Amino acid sequence: MNQPQSRREFLADVGKGTLLATIGPALAAEFGITTHAAAGEATVLNFGDMESLVCFMQETPVSKLQPALAAKLKEGMPLKKLVAAGVLANARNFGGEDYVGFHTLMALHPALKMAASMPDKQAALPVFKVLYRNTNRIQEFGGRGDEVLHPVAAGDDKPSAADLHNAVKDKDTDGAEKIFATMMKNSADDGFNALLECVQDNPEVHRTVLPYRAWDLLDLVGRENATTMLRMALRYCLNSEKYRRPEWDENANALSKLIDEHKLMGRDPGTRSMEDSVMEKLSMTIFSGTPQDAAGAVAAALAEGFDPHEIGEAISLAANQLVLRDHGRPPEWESPGKPPGSVHGDSVGVHASDSVHAWRNLSQVSKGRNVFACLILGAWQVARDRGGNSVQHFLEWESMPSKRQISQTTDQAKLLAELDDNIRQNMQGHAAGVVHRCGIQGIDPEVVFKALLRYAVSEDGALHAEKYFQTTWDEFHRTRPAFRWRQLVSLARVTASEFGRPAPGQAEARELLGV
Repeated sequence: MNQPQSRREFLADVGKGTLLATIGPALAAEFGITTHAAAGEATVLNFGDMESLVCFMQETPVSKLQPALAAKLKEGMPLKKLVAAGVLANARNFGGEDYVGFHTLMALHPALKMAASMPDKQAALPVFKVLYRNTNRIQEFGGRGDEVLHPVAAGDDKPSAADLHNAVKDKDTDGAEKIFATMMKNSADDGFNALLECVQDNPEVHRTVLPYRAWDLLDLVGRENATTMLRMALRYCLNSEKYRRPEWDENANALSKLIDEHKLMGRDPGTRSMEDSVMEKLSMTIFSGTPQDAAGAVAAALAEGFDPHEIGEAISLAANQLVLRDHGRPPEWESPGKPPGSVHGDSVGVHASDSVHAWRNLSQVSKGRNVFACLILGAWQVARDRGGNSVQHFLEWESMPSKRQISQTTDQAKLLAELDDNIRQNMQGHAAGVVHRCGIQGIDPEVVFKALLRYAVSEDGALHAEKYFQTTWDEFHRTRPAFRWRQLVSLARVTASEFGRPAPGQAEARELLGV
């Protein structure tokens, strides 16, 4: 599950003229770098050598999909190629405009990464799970006849980030799409950073996570599809303009004020390290303060020269408190698959953790103002999600596990058996308590991750299991030892919450794969 090579390298050369010779006329038309006549004739995105496999993902009846996937594996097709085709099919069909669709897209790369940690015979299970969901939703959505993304011809001018932002705010979909295609042709790095300024208008989980997950997929689907992938985030922003509220402008003004007040514009990120006590204090300031206080604390830390990576760590720990303290879904919010007391799916803590994970990664791959803005907004969003000053419950609630929930077992085998038993009984606090004890005993965390991974694969997870598993894995491995086990404790709690609702298609997949 190591991080892949930086997609900044992909973005840096998307617009180069040599690209035309390597990707062929169909993809060049999609990219807007062919002749106007050819671009005008194209009405459907075409993915070149991948086109037939992408169509397979869209057109195969879901009842026949998994046997066909198993046959392709037997023929030697790698999992990553199947996932890449699923990604492109999702992008073309949904364009970031369908709730189940974009959640499925955001689960595809985590599913592939999860596969790398599975026993060989079971490696395909997480991929089959999400591809099944993907094709099923494509067909529910209308299939190939209702594709959202179509070719866009780039212009010959040099639009600015402000031009793109204004087109989005004007709800000018065609204009924004052309501006973005033009920017990506000229400089994919500039186009990506201009898109982030639109994303930052309203920090909310899907608006935040979608551009990161699209970016994260570039090493899988290839640089020639950068524009297609990022258009999903652009269209999400465009659709969100239907619900624009005055506070969006207030938030933007507050962000600009903090950047100006702390003289962050034009400066290089700091490299100063935090002591554990400073990290804890900043984390709790973000968690317990108003959105304005949380954002201000992060802006001040950036101005003091602290390493953005370590500031991001503090923000992640603040979001983690929302998972550990949540009393779960109230009865009035009960819905299929998400009973009262549950914290899996779209719970405030899972959403906040996924959002911070995205903001941290976007900060690392962006440039200039965005390096700082992503972290400031990440802190603002955690405090907002907690409820700011209007909801105090999270500040009063005790963090899991409580003292009575912490396992007294010390033997590794017995702890893992106890963990499994607690998960199967949906005993969230006690599952958290077992993992807390594992940390105290110095048990190899990878053993615990693998124990939880089987359920992230087998259970439905209300669209969030794969994404949150990957969020937790990443945050654990880049958090200092003094605090990292909190991330794994939270994953145990969420795993116990989601147990008992098997993922559609998994029984068939296990039979086909002989596991």
